[in-house]
Amino acid sequence: MTKDGQAPITAGVIGLGAMGLQMGRHLADNGFAVCGFDIAEDCNARAKEHGVEICADIAGVARKSDVVIVMVQSDAQVVEVFHQHGLLDELKEGSVVCIASSVSPETCHALEAAALKKNVGVLDTPVVLGQQAANEGRLTVFVGGDEKWLPKARPVLESFGRQILHIGSSGNGQIAKTVNNMLLWATICANYEALSLAKSLGTDIPKLISALGHSSGANWSLSRWGKSTGKWAEKDMDVALDLSQKEGLSLPLNGLVDQLMKRMNNEVMKRLLE
Repeated sequence: MTKDGQAPITAGVIGLGAMGLQMGRHLADNGFAVCGFDIAEDCNARAKEHGVEICADIAGVARKSDVVIVMVQSDAQVVEVFHQHGLLDELKEGSVVCIASSVSPETCHALEAAALKKNVGVLDTPVVLGQQAANEGRLTVFVGGDEKWLPKARPVLESFGRQILHIGSSGNGQIAKTVNNMLLWATICANYEALSLAKSLGTDIPKLISALGHSSGANWSLSRWGKSTGKWAEKDMDVALDLSQKEGLSLPLNGLVDQLMKRMNNEVMKRLLE
């Protein structure tokens, strides 16, 4: 039993890649019993070294866990985890699933509805601030879903998140992540164009970036220029544009940003520092 008389929570992590590994590590470091699964054996091996008990399959994680973090790559994979690999079938009543993957709000709505039939909670809990914040346990977590499930999930989320922010009903966590990324990508494109001009004029780019950090042009992506990648942007930007099309809302700036981000990658941005 915990100090407050409650039974200890066992946390599960499905998807033990770069982000999921760090989530599992922080959970173990914070005293949780942690189990997990990944289809890649090298990911399982690394997670085991950090205190994560590796289960034979997803159903095994579900049977052991009170709160499960799902951190896989796509909507299709999240749905497969729920319905084809035994997660929903094997979870106990009162369990909570946190969808940390970046997926569409519609996916979250459908999974929440299916889970409620078993009295299982589903929260969408996408994270922002990137890999370094994950490594350091200071992610920001946007939460969508019925708030009644959050008290059970919060201690788990707080093991790797510094800010746990409930935005609204199911899908609103994903909407917050999408809007955050839209602003981030637009800023990345503006930074790239501005720094390209400065470099062509012979300016020392690292010194300029340092100076801009004290100016009205300062922004988060500029402070991390050359340290992070835009390669992941394409899928998430497609989600934003798909949502806007369904709403009949024109987003001309982000249509252009989408094209620019698909042209840029980490190597291109790093060349500005050479």
